[in-house]
Amino acid sequence: MRTMMESAHLDWSRQDLRRFSDVLRLRNGQPLTVRFVEPQDGAALQAYFKALSPEARYNRFTGASNGLSNHELDVLLHIGDRNRFAVIAEMTVDGARTIVGEARYMVDEAAGSLEFGLSVQEGYRGQGIGFALLSNLECRAAAFGARRVFGDTLRTNADMQALARRSGYTFTNTPGDWREVRVVKTVPVAVEDIPCVQWRNVATARSLHVGV
Repeated sequence: MRTMMESAHLDWSRQDLRRFSDVLRLRNGQPLTVRFVEPQDGAALQAYFKALSPEARYNRFTGASNGLSNHELDVLLHIGDRNRFAVIAEMTVDGARTIVGEARYMVDEAAGSLEFGLSVQEGYRGQGIGFALLSNLECRAAAFGARRVFGDTLRTNADMQALARRSGYTFTNTPGDWREVRVVKTVPVAVEDIPCVQWRNVATARSLHVGV
């Protein structure tokens, strides 16, 4: 039986995406849930991006932006389409589930790579959310069999570059865009080396050709 990760053309809309949620612990012990975006998250995602400062939105979209267009939101909500995925990071704030970060990534199976972009709501920075989110993306990359994780960010985006350095990324020029710098990291792909239990299990099932 093929697993979810073995087919780039699987209809992700038929999957129970909550099965692939991760609960991480921040430095202060507070739980952070990282999960795939679902259709009912549309309004909350729009509100999240609108709440970012103009500078933070500029960094995230690498240009002036008021938030997601309807087309961008539609693309974001179609999990797995063309091997593109989106996740949100949630915390409980004053008794309500609140989006405090987000990431999008695309897997290139032929190249064995995962490309990402992410942001953290400014009021929640400094708690390790960005580090936790990026580490989780690396686990997902390894589960997909991707050896290389990379992202492009503006040369003026000091916060993202600092996060990348702390996370062990190297820096190189972004092909074709002098405004940006590319951060790159090689991740372990051996199943036993994947640090996230959830994604190690996915990779194990994938390697054994059984369902997850």
